[in-house]
Amino acid sequence: MSKSGAMLFVALILGLGWAIRGHFGHEWGASWAGGMAALAVLTTVKRKDWSLRLPVLTALGAIGWAVGGMMSYGLLVGYCRGNEFGNVLYGYTMLAVVGGLYGFIGGGLFGLGLESTEEKKPKWASLLTEMVAGAWIVWGFIIYQLEWLMTPPRSELWAACLGAAAALAWHLHREGYLRALRVAIYAMIGAGFGFAFGNFIQTMGTISGISYNWWNVMEFTLGFCGGLGLTYAVVSRDWPETVKPSKTANWLAVLFVLLAIPLTNLINAFHHERMLNLAKNLGVLNPETFASNQPLIGFVLLVVLCIAACIVWMRAQKGEMDFIHVLTPLALFIYTGYYMVYGFLVKGFFYRSLSIGDSDDLYLPILLTALVIWFISRKKELKLPLSAARKESAKYWVLFVSVLILVLIIITFISINSHAGIVGFQERFK
Repeated sequence: MSKSGAMLFVALILGLGWAIRGHFGHEWGASWAGGMAALAVLTTVKRKDWSLRLPVLTALGAIGWAVGGMMSYGLLVGYCRGNEFGNVLYGYTMLAVVGGLYGFIGGGLFGLGLESTEEKKPKWASLLTEMVAGAWIVWGFIIYQLEWLMTPPRSELWAACLGAAAALAWHLHREGYLRALRVAIYAMIGAGFGFAFGNFIQTMGTISGISYNWWNVMEFTLGFCGGLGLTYAVVSRDWPETVKPSKTANWLAVLFVLLAIPLTNLINAFHHERMLNLAKNLGVLNPETFASNQPLIGFVLLVVLCIAACIVWMRAQKGEMDFIHVLTPLALFIYTGYYMVYGFLVKGFFYRSLSIGDSDDLYLPILLTALVIWFISRKKELKLPLSAARKESAKYWVLFVSVLILVLIIITFISINSHAGIVGFQERFK
């Protein structure tokens, strides 16, 4: 698979995961999308040492992208709906910050897993302590001492994520995990730009009068651009032989990825009141039966998946299955399809007719597109790096960031001159 093919493949998978995440929200919804991104990278980069640690690397991707799920950004979208330059630019800029924090922690933890070696194993306890301490200190200082509030009166846990990201950056730099740090930075830039530009698309779509779930488009764009940055950073560098797999760590990761994440999403998203309201909105004849059956179907699927996955993993451990060419892509597409079915169930997809205004109807075409890309290039082996390694200087990063800032200014200018204020707009500064 070419570099552009690998980037497009992972971008589609993470974009799809993030779009579905909109139906679940918060940390646990984001964790499923992060796990899908990790599996997508392992599917494109066919390295046996990485595939042998598939559960652990998937769990790291899931945890990393999940951390930012605690952040609130609804009001930021409201700021972008106004027509005053300062407020709108602030909204787009803060969306870039929020998206960037998602990508930095998600890319950083996953990259650290890839860069782990027998000679230099990560100090996970130390890193976790530093990230928790950094989150607490920065959150307390910015919010309670400086009182720099991003979205009052909403949650200001973005500051905690900022502290955790800063601690992660310092740890990666101090311990010499420069490849992982590079992955974090590119994922941050991609996800940050994707979130801000995706909201610009949402704004333009809203004023166009076309009935569509434009909010879901913004979520897809965050994942898509974040996937582009994440994959570029991985495939444009050479990587050392990773640490040997630990059976205990792999099994714990299997339980986390296949049981904890789906079960928590099932409990949080399929509660009776939400399903009852959904049934009434869909016009289901027996709302009580519907509200009981939807979570039951989800639970049965969960049990089937867990049993099947454990059997497959045990067979692979015994050498009865090819890790690289069979297990990894199989895990990716089943895990992705499983999340998509959960998204369909929680939105009542199977009880309504197809509609151009429902973004859910595009999930299957997106997945099929990714599947076609993989199928066409599945026999091509990747040798990293796929291109000549670029040494990013300080001048390079300054220019990169300057271009992004210019783009934010341009889309702000276009936005405020396209409408007189959209319903639901907010003002951060009077």
